[in-house]
Amino acid sequence: MASTAAASTSASRSGNSGTARITTTAATLSSDNQSLVAIRKAIGMIKAVAVDLEKDQQSDKVNQLEDAVLELLATYDDCTSFSDAIQQVGSRYQPSDQVTDFKKLLEDEAARLKAASQSAPQSNPLYRQFKEAVWNVHHAGQPMPGEEQEDIVMTTTQTTLKNFTCPITGKPVINLQNPVRGMDCRHIYEKDAIMHHIRTKNTCPVAGCPKILQAGRILCDHLLLIEIDELRSAQNTAVDATVVEDFTELDDDE
Repeated sequence: MASTAAASTSASRSGNSGTARITTTAATLSSDNQSLVAIRKAIGMIKAVAVDLEKDQQSDKVNQLEDAVLELLATYDDCTSFSDAIQQVGSRYQPSDQVTDFKKLLEDEAARLKAASQSAPQSNPLYRQFKEAVWNVHHAGQPMPGEEQEDIVMTTTQTTLKNFTCPITGKPVINLQNPVRGMDCRHIYEKDAIMHHIRTKNTCPVAGCPKILQAGRILCDHLLLIEIDELRSAQNTAVDATVVEDFTELDDDE
């Protein structure tokens, strides 16, 4: 009886240890998705080329690049679904007596997440940023077709980031010295501030967010710095557009 109980306890500990390793590995793989990083960088480069072509009045080539961006964003959505599936399967996995088909688990979860999102490449903020960058070459300070003038500032700062300021220090994320992101709540913080916070509280400091924070799950993932740079660029574009509009109004007054 004692040996049976010991064996059961040992198996339980072994199972718990295996589950913990799978959860940790899945979280690491999910946050370190180099395909997403590569696509983001590629879209950024395509956007820069499109702006140059628009300056040279080569609209046909700009349209071709726009199609390429949409294709990349479709692939980006697939990669995002698979990355999220890795994290979901890893966090929910429980060992059993049956052999686990992880490939099927991941594929089914990725398909479920993609179907649930029902998003189109055209609705991705990265596509909006591409269109806006091209539009601003000859129409800076003017609303894009179908938009009102007061919508300009709002749309120029569209981004995939969940928050624009650190909820603890109040600093804009573009000015953070050491930005990190909670892998569970997806909020962005100044590293020293959030690490100090979780020493006494393990809940997310954002009001209404129920997520529990763990030190090992707060990090600067590979996409974060790219997303912050994109936000900084979008905000600079908004400022430039406002300056152009101000000068136009001065000319009109004269």
